[in-house]
Amino acid sequence: MTNTKNSDLMTRLGDAAKSGTISRRSFMNYSMAAGVGASAATGLWTTKANAAPQKGGLFRFGVHDGNSSDTHDPGTYVSRQQIYLAHQYRSYLTMINPDGSLGNDLATGWEPNDDASVWTFEINQNASFHSGKPVTSEDVVDSLNFHRGEASTSAAKSLLSGVKDIRADGEHTVVVELTGGNADVPWLMTDYHFAICPSNGDGTIDWQSGDGSGPYKIDNAEWGVQFRLSRHDGWHLEGAYFDELLMLVLNDPNARQTALVTGDVDAVSLVDLKTKSLLERDPSIEILSVPSAAAITMPMFCDTAPFDDVNVRNALKLSMDRDEIIQKIAFGEATMGNDFHHSPAMPYFPEGIEQRTYDPDQAKSLLKKAGAENLEVSLSTADSVFSGAVDMCVLYAEQAAAAGIKVNVVREPNDGYYSDVWLKKPFTAVSWGARPTPDVMYSLAYQSDAAWNESRWQNEKFNELLQKAKAELNDERRSEMYREMALLARNDGGTIIPFFNNFVYAVRDNVQTGENLAPSWELDGARGPSRWWFAS
Repeated sequence: MTNTKNSDLMTRLGDAAKSGTISRRSFMNYSMAAGVGASAATGLWTTKANAAPQKGGLFRFGVHDGNSSDTHDPGTYVSRQQIYLAHQYRSYLTMINPDGSLGNDLATGWEPNDDASVWTFEINQNASFHSGKPVTSEDVVDSLNFHRGEASTSAAKSLLSGVKDIRADGEHTVVVELTGGNADVPWLMTDYHFAICPSNGDGTIDWQSGDGSGPYKIDNAEWGVQFRLSRHDGWHLEGAYFDELLMLVLNDPNARQTALVTGDVDAVSLVDLKTKSLLERDPSIEILSVPSAAAITMPMFCDTAPFDDVNVRNALKLSMDRDEIIQKIAFGEATMGNDFHHSPAMPYFPEGIEQRTYDPDQAKSLLKKAGAENLEVSLSTADSVFSGAVDMCVLYAEQAAAAGIKVNVVREPNDGYYSDVWLKKPFTAVSWGARPTPDVMYSLAYQSDAAWNESRWQNEKFNELLQKAKAELNDERRSEMYREMALLARNDGGTIIPFFNNFVYAVRDNVQTGENLAPSWELDGARGPSRWWFAS
């Protein structure tokens, strides 16, 4: 009798999953209550659920890190508001799929020549901008060239430093020619700065109007407050199941989570880990935690005293108890950092490098060697950096005191943190989104001339290896180069990396997601609003 009842229950659950009338969380709970193991329940959900996404509804999502000073300029994208919005109203050549693989966006395919020094991209002939203008190779060429050249002020300029020429070959073919081989070019095109904008026909682009070719078009905009969008009927890919989107900037974590609990929003981009356990008790809310290559960093200006002494930099690295920080601040939702910006979630991860541990005595010794005993430094942070950023810095200050270091934690305003504090003050806390490969991360933030070289670190050997690794097609040799680069960054660099954080966000149980969630950004690689749908 029990088996019959359980079988009937599983049949009803399967029908509910297929029709989209039950959340994944509820499906799993009921399945396990019926005696089905977690792995089997996951398999059943995968088989039954998501078979027929439903169109319709207004999807409201609250996001952190939005500023009134943000703009549509893709070269200045830095805040989560800009990044999340960009993935709704603009398109890219390629995208990170939910399973972490590389997929198509505007490009239907791409091919390299024999040494990966020339890449050819084919552009989707059905793609169009919200204005009705078809997307052509001219738009792609001018959008990518926007980040190149001496006059460019784009933060992504360094990512294209190895590009010799970008040209159109007909209406729907783009050729990217490099000064040397680079196997990561298709991955590089997923960078959130490389949004494709309409060409003005003179080599420039129209980024000011907010026109794009993404799944949703902007109907109403107020930076730092909210954006209202509606489905773009000319969207060239699957998805865009919601009729409308409402993106609300909720920088305060309490305001974000209150909005989720009361049903004022359907999803939030960042869960406050201190209160995550309370949210988990609410049966109408599902917490989503995705391991990623995102990182929390604490860069020190290597050209500014006292951080211009490598002994001081390493003393500050040794003064951090990462175990305690991960348990008390990240609540275990993180992977420990080792002061090189290469996550285990990236390819070519250098195994076997000794983990840096908390050692205040060795830190004292290094400070004495540097003549910097009784060191006092200021560390800038803000609540909007990540949930627990201020608490992390306060805890670090307590840990560093054992090494005789006084860390003055400066709580900066949330609004404008990345425009007024980061890259301007010599010691800060920073949240980095995930990058798909080490080359992308190192080119963006460690290369000597990178606009986002947040520690102002200059290392000739590192830069030489970076260029060689780009062109190396032999995986074993490339891996050896990344290992050497990791050691240089760990032992000489100016960045403390406490941990690589999981993306922890939440949805209400009427929101249906796919089987996998992309590890590139919160909200399913920032594309959740176009990949998800409401239960009917």
